[in-house]
Amino acid sequence: MSRPARVPSRLAFLPFSARAAVAEGLISRSMLRGPAWRRLLPDVYVHRDGYRADDHRMWCDAVGLTLPPGAVVGGLSAAYLWGVQLVARDSPVTVLIPGNSRPRARPRVRYTLATLSAGDVTRFGGLPVTTPLRTAFDLGRKAPRTEAVVAVDALLNRRLVKPAALSDYLAEHPGWPGVALLREVLGLAEPLSESPMETRLRLLLVDAGFPGPTVQHDVCDARGHFIGRVDLAYPRLRIALEYEGDHHRERAHFRQDVARLNALRAAGWLVLRFTADDVLLHPARTLALIAHAIQERRTHLDIRGVTRRA
Repeated sequence: MSRPARVPSRLAFLPFSARAAVAEGLISRSMLRGPAWRRLLPDVYVHRDGYRADDHRMWCDAVGLTLPPGAVVGGLSAAYLWGVQLVARDSPVTVLIPGNSRPRARPRVRYTLATLSAGDVTRFGGLPVTTPLRTAFDLGRKAPRTEAVVAVDALLNRRLVKPAALSDYLAEHPGWPGVALLREVLGLAEPLSESPMETRLRLLLVDAGFPGPTVQHDVCDARGHFIGRVDLAYPRLRIALEYEGDHHRERAHFRQDVARLNALRAAGWLVLRFTADDVLLHPARTLALIAHAIQERRTHLDIRGVTRRA
């Protein structure tokens, strides 16, 4: 029985340029036509063990081998490389190119004309990429507003960007497309927001005229002992608003949630829990539920001599 051909370590998992690999004698053109290799882009291949159709990092690495001079990975793809995962699994890689470039259209790539200074670009894992600051500047200028706030919140939360630095960068680029939107986004941004859905739930409330909730509020019992941290809160009314992601379905996490929820209720807190469907598909119903809870709590606390303010 013949042994399978040994795969050179440099070609084992990462995308590579076929032309360069053949020139170095690492592989032959005939071998690339075999079942062990996947063609990602013209002249770009990856071994089948390294192929993941929905791996955005793999596609960034592949596209990086085809970048024209001066081009960089930017937008949501840059955010992904910095650890902010907001791209859909099948999204093309965002590439920013100088205004004088006209690259040929390629699959899995979205080219955008951009003006970049030397300070806007750095390298990540061998790829030219926009800095976190420039990435936040670009994403915060891109409609729709909610998604712009989601992106800026995520970059701020990971401490990749500071609000003051983004404000200064904005002031240095007056007249750029979308800067009016970014000013609004900065007014709404919340560095403590820990997930995109928390941001969307918060904006749903703010846009509907509700009082702005406190983000990541620590709840203590009557003796000052820490009970837990809630996503969003109206502390005076003891109302907590929680987003329930898929991780809450894990058995260990579910048990912790039950104990935490019981402790919050024992401390007099009303906890409302919402899913992505509640925020995205049924916003009116969600707002009505929260409005009812606020009114009920206000009425209850008024009887006990507490002012009517969330």
